[in-house]
Amino acid sequence: MFSNFFTFIVAFILSFCFYVFPVAASPLIQPSSMAILGLRGTAPQDLGINKGLLKPCPASPNCVVSQNGDDTHSIEPITYQTDRETAKKVLLKVLTVVPRTTVVEETENYIRTESRSSLLGFVDDGEFYFPEAEKVIHVRSASRLGESDLGVNRRRLEQIRLALQDLGI
Repeated sequence: MFSNFFTFIVAFILSFCFYVFPVAASPLIQPSSMAILGLRGTAPQDLGINKGLLKPCPASPNCVVSQNGDDTHSIEPITYQTDRETAKKVLLKVLTVVPRTTVVEETENYIRTESRSSLLGFVDDGEFYFPEAEKVIHVRSASRLGESDLGVNRRRLEQIRLALQDLGI
């Protein structure tokens, strides 16, 4: 309990410093150093595809998923008109320009990413699943820590969807 409260207080103070002194504070504390405070969290061990499905979202509102999501967590899968290999290549190119996002796992039909917040380095896990029999990319994005993400995961996936549409896949 104390460590969570302490982490919250430190995060609040750092957020305030970045807000009041953005130029002076930013060189002193970089998001990569936030791991000391435990703000990055640990990657869940149960991510990936299980029986053709991505992991369901937890009850917290900081997750969206395109498979079996409830009203709060549901997001549409990304559709494509091209072949699966081309769709995956284009998605990988799009992911290279998503701010603070790194591809950490890639298989023939799956991509996993980590996206870090600009201020404190909180990590969101993104997943993209290309089922063989459908022309869709099932998606999931969830924050590792905290309760709310203020809609960041949903907005990131919708921006990726728009970029793919603009590229004509």
